[in-house]
Amino acid sequence: MELFELVVAMLLAIIVLHFTAHKLGLPPAVALLTGGALFAFLPGLPVIELDPELVLVIFLPPLLMDGAWFIAIHSLKRHVIGIASLAVGSVVFTTVAVAAVAHWAVPGLPWAACAALGAIVSPPDAVSARAILQRVHLPRRLSILLEGESLFNDASGLVLFRFAIAAGATGAFSMVDALGSFALLSLGGAIVGAAIGAGWVMLAPRLEDKYLMIASSLLAPWASYLLAESFHLSGVIATVAAGLICGWYQHVVFSATVRMNSTAFWAVMIFLMEAFVFLLIGSSLRGVIERIGGFGVVLDEMAVPILAILAALTLARFAWVFGSDGVIRLVRLFGVRRYDPIGARSATVLGWAGMRGVVTLAVALSVPEGFPGRDFILVAAFAVIIGTVLIQGTTLGAVIRLANLEAPKNEPRHLSMSEAEAAMAQAQLAVVESHAHDADGAVIHPRLLDRYRHQAALSLDYAGQEEVHAGTLHAHFDLILKAVAAGRAELLRLHRNGEIDEETLQELEHDLDLEEMSALAAKA
Repeated sequence: MELFELVVAMLLAIIVLHFTAHKLGLPPAVALLTGGALFAFLPGLPVIELDPELVLVIFLPPLLMDGAWFIAIHSLKRHVIGIASLAVGSVVFTTVAVAAVAHWAVPGLPWAACAALGAIVSPPDAVSARAILQRVHLPRRLSILLEGESLFNDASGLVLFRFAIAAGATGAFSMVDALGSFALLSLGGAIVGAAIGAGWVMLAPRLEDKYLMIASSLLAPWASYLLAESFHLSGVIATVAAGLICGWYQHVVFSATVRMNSTAFWAVMIFLMEAFVFLLIGSSLRGVIERIGGFGVVLDEMAVPILAILAALTLARFAWVFGSDGVIRLVRLFGVRRYDPIGARSATVLGWAGMRGVVTLAVALSVPEGFPGRDFILVAAFAVIIGTVLIQGTTLGAVIRLANLEAPKNEPRHLSMSEAEAAMAQAQLAVVESHAHDADGAVIHPRLLDRYRHQAALSLDYAGQEEVHAGTLHAHFDLILKAVAAGRAELLRLHRNGEIDEETLQELEHDLDLEEMSALAAKA
């Protein structure tokens, strides 16, 4: 009961903190992290101890699945080199930089412990990236680089961490073995994830019931992660691979009704999971501080080295991003023009968007008892999370505004929303026209034919002329929304007066809800 009451209290805290962040214009992650830290030190509350394996297996698979489900695969393929550079190259470079600075700042810390710390704090977190990116607007290329990096970099960090721990235990390290292990873990994880994703695509439509289909989509990420980990492969890569396949095929697997229900379910679940992650991170501060002897020990013995490590990982990311952009500029001078530099402004934003989160904390907590420097590693990891979320998370929006980013001119040109709507309307009209007449040529669906002809004509007229028609369009849908509101009021009056039953109320209200959603979407 105490545990359940604590969960309910945390749910209340999430609602209050999210509302407060919205009113103050703060990123919710910042409010939740701060509120969780304050929550942890309230008198009478138990110390929250996180089981690192449990935290990873509960939160990471569905959050990775959700990111992979909606990512633009065409853009992912187009920028695969840049994503790999960030997800692998930047992680390795940052690990080395942090390890060197940690060894310099704490000379008594063994190199294996320094490398473990570097591997723990090097990969930016998928949850933190999502939480911040939802509140800012970026050019498509930068957005896909950050999204892709956050999906794949945990695999790099976890492999480096395992080798650092093994080196600390045995005193031996082989770069060849590390590279081979990374390739094996990644390839094997991708195969497992592809198998789970393909299985879901084939089996989900046969479930027929919408709730079973949605439940199967919830099972897929955990099945991928757990199966891959059971074979000692990368659960991260397996989950991402399954998510990419499921997201690509969900448009044909799900019906409209299932997709609407599924989207709503996943949106609420991911919202709660992300919120709980940041609240749990903040709430675990008390246990970490008490473990090493209190704030006094942190300030007296660890503050300067931790600040040096925070500066090192920040500067290392900037160095890698600007260095990679410089390499691209250099090879272009020799005639290799396949890749384009992102420019100093975009590189600044990309370098500043390096928030850490739940993976960093969970991996730090998994450092074995008795491992050299474990207490320092825990405190440093926690400080990195707080520092990056509070500093970079709160200022990233301002950095983006100051950078005044523009979309690259060589990005492939896509149809605008109105142009796509016009193409869709023409396809619908062609089908209606082909079935609107009987064998003698007489029109059998006159109103339907007029409706789709009118819609196709309006769509063609609107495409490319959005500003001209914006006022009329908004007034049109505003009137529809008023009509829907009037219909709903009358429906409720009939129900309250006992003139219709609950079933009629629910069915007709569902129709009104769909009409309202359609009008709001069209107006937007």
